[in-house]
Amino acid sequence: MEEILPAFDSAFSIDCLIFGFDAGELKILLIERNEEPFKDWLALPGYFVKQDESLDDAADRILYELTGLRDLPMKQFHTFGEVNRHPQGRVVTVGYYALIRINGQKELRPISPYARKAIWRSVNDLPKLAFDHSEIFSKGFRIIRKRLNYQPISFDLLPEKFTLTQLQGLYEAILNKKLDKRNFRKKMLSYGFLKELVEKQKGVSYRAAKLYKFDRRKYAKIFQSEMTA
Repeated sequence: MEEILPAFDSAFSIDCLIFGFDAGELKILLIERNEEPFKDWLALPGYFVKQDESLDDAADRILYELTGLRDLPMKQFHTFGEVNRHPQGRVVTVGYYALIRINGQKELRPISPYARKAIWRSVNDLPKLAFDHSEIFSKGFRIIRKRLNYQPISFDLLPEKFTLTQLQGLYEAILNKKLDKRNFRKKMLSYGFLKELVEKQKGVSYRAAKLYKFDRRKYAKIFQSEMTA
């Protein structure tokens, strides 16, 4: 006898956690919702997955429709499935994250009427977010902090050319603590994947600092040698 599968009434959604770094502050991309539930609340960019699309395709579409940004290197970081997390029924959401350079990004402009606007907000100045998005943010932020110890994720947030002061400022913003300048620089330079440039800062009133670039090829070679050691 052919097995009859039970009917399911749950749904899947995507919520996007997009981090950026600007003016010495770590920021998160939020939308202002334009429909119930939680109308007028700030929330992470998120919506339902269509029946005919993959999760990755849905993440790209949803982020574009709600913020105007597209083609970001987003990755899944966690699935949230608490029974009562959505007031309209059972909804399981998959969290995606990306770290991007705010400088140079085009203007935020939601395509969908579901979002009234999209804004960058400091991670140190977040109100209570819609649904369980405050918990989703906290979970993603903890993961980012842990990955900072063993992955060069910070360089996705900085300009292509940066100073060691900017790099330290980013680490301090993510870790939310002050770091010793001398020890930090010694540690960063000891890794061997920072390339010192001939160029220096321009347009500053103080003594111009040296500029550096992240050498991805050298990092890959170092990482590969450690994995095969």
